[in-house]
Amino acid sequence: MSASLPPAEHLVLMGVAGCGKTTAAERLHDVLGWPVAEADDFHPRANIDKMSAGTPLTDEDRWPWLRSLRDWMSERAKAGESAIVTCSALKRSYRDLLAEARGRVVFVHLVAEQSTLENRMAHRAGHFMPTTLLPSQLSTLEPLEPDEDGVTVVSRPTPEETLAAILEAVGLEPSRS
Repeated sequence: MSASLPPAEHLVLMGVAGCGKTTAAERLHDVLGWPVAEADDFHPRANIDKMSAGTPLTDEDRWPWLRSLRDWMSERAKAGESAIVTCSALKRSYRDLLAEARGRVVFVHLVAEQSTLENRMAHRAGHFMPTTLLPSQLSTLEPLEPDEDGVTVVSRPTPEETLAAILEAVGLEPSRS
């Protein structure tokens, strides 16, 4: 995608655990000023308990969670706000549901080598997602298809480099506030 795209109303940072969604969202918030929704915060306790025990979620577990994220984006758009969402959004059907949000939804698929993902997951503190679930996520992942509104960005060695790559890929510039 080129810089000639119209501005996104919502950026959904997607990908498997450890790809850098949360860090990228924080950096994007710093430069764009858009509110951020961390999808993990929208999970009901039952989902967190399941994942903490090393049990992958089912689609039935995910639908209410995804609908709450979609509705949060729609509320932001209704209020005239753009937004940033972090969400694994591993399957096309999940992205299709999120894309129902009011306003334009652009997916940013962050990718990294499996060894990088494992290293990042092993070194993050206080997260409920165990490294043992990474293979399940990788096997579930359906990459963006050509007809989806989105871009794939390789996670770079530093958060600043990843931020620059995302901004360039979606044609956005930092706000001058």
